[in-house]
Amino acid sequence: MTGNLLVITSIAHFKQLHTSTNYLLLSLAVCDFLVGVFVMPCSGVRSVLGCWYLGGFLCKFHTSTDIMLSTSSIIHLSFISVDRYFAVCNPLMYRSLIDSAAVLVMIAVSWLIPAVFAHGMIFTGLNVKGSEDYFEAHVKCLGGCPVFFSPASAVVAFTFNFFIPGLIIICIYLKIYAVAKRQARSIKDLTQHFQTPGENESGVSRQQDRRGAKTLAIVVGVFLVCWAPFFLSTTINPFIGYSIHPALLDVLVWLGYLNSAFNPVVYAFFYDWFRKALKIIICGEIFHMNSCRRQLYS
Repeated sequence: MTGNLLVITSIAHFKQLHTSTNYLLLSLAVCDFLVGVFVMPCSGVRSVLGCWYLGGFLCKFHTSTDIMLSTSSIIHLSFISVDRYFAVCNPLMYRSLIDSAAVLVMIAVSWLIPAVFAHGMIFTGLNVKGSEDYFEAHVKCLGGCPVFFSPASAVVAFTFNFFIPGLIIICIYLKIYAVAKRQARSIKDLTQHFQTPGENESGVSRQQDRRGAKTLAIVVGVFLVCWAPFFLSTTINPFIGYSIHPALLDVLVWLGYLNSAFNPVVYAFFYDWFRKALKIIICGEIFHMNSCRRQLYS
């Protein structure tokens, strides 16, 4: 919660950070912050005590919100990878393609589609459709709040929440890596022959874009490491008679939650602007007049 709140404060406060990529990062940080505020405390009580004390409606709301926020995170990362693709691979068209309207659409899609999918699936009971008898006989219990998926709903959830967005992200970053590597080789060849101030500035700009793409790729990698075990086990479990122990599934859920804490750490370690913003916030300089206009990078 603290790490994501610092990211939110930094991007929202400093005017220099009001860019398309950072708005997407801001929305992602809000998503991760909400995981820490609303999802993890209730999940922690359920994991430690083994019971749910908040009633059936809040059980469904908690489960659907959990699914919504995890799905929203990966869709945010998908759009961030698209943003980086145009910044690195087509920089001349970047500002015309990724404008404020496009970013607003990306953010809206990242929140609305997961919300409709998750709440619709849980509150209509589609997650147990086809396995109602098994759920009633072996899973449902008074005072419990199990997260249950039938074989069909597990495949749909895995495909929509993880596989398709993850595949898009991986393909885009492979393309970005290939283009960035080719650009770096071209810049190196040019600098060996001649160099002017304008070209040096362009080279620095492209180098910053490639560094940003590398950083975001690490964020995506952390996400996949955290969430892939849970999504895979949840999808396989219905097809093997729900033989995976619930305690193991619970551990994998908490591994996924850790992704919400890892993202701010990645920002702090790799982004110079975040380290500078963090220093200003911690030292209380954020309350100084015109602090929002401080230059965090040249």
